[in-house]
Amino acid sequence: MEEIDVFHLDDDAHFIRQKLKEFNHNFAPPDTHERLCLVARRRARIIGGLIGGTYWNWLYVELFWVGEHERHNGLGTRILAKAEGLAIQRGCLNAHLETHDFQNLGFYQRRQYVVFGELADLPEGHTKYYLRKQLINKQ
Repeated sequence: MEEIDVFHLDDDAHFIRQKLKEFNHNFAPPDTHERLCLVARRRARIIGGLIGGTYWNWLYVELFWVGEHERHNGLGTRILAKAEGLAIQRGCLNAHLETHDFQNLGFYQRRQYVVFGELADLPEGHTKYYLRKQLINKQ
């Protein structure tokens, strides 16, 4: 019988990612994943940032945070717009991300992100939303 262990090694994670990429290559173009990390600073202090990546002509926003005292002054809009602009330069046509009901769903909706899915009770008593946005009009 096989042994299943919890792993924390980067080499193990890299091996699993590589094997999945090899499998996916049979059905989809090569994964062109490129990391994206934007950081906003004021006087060397981080006040906001976005972590994500681009792949298969999509921008994925993995993590996005703006400091509480920096909200409602346009910083979040500027960071997201910069990420979208870089993604377009990389050939992306669309973007996707997730957020929760206790985060700022309306922020994304005001920037033309559309909810395409919901997952109730994640965490319990809350909803996780899946959003997408068309970056380039494909006419």
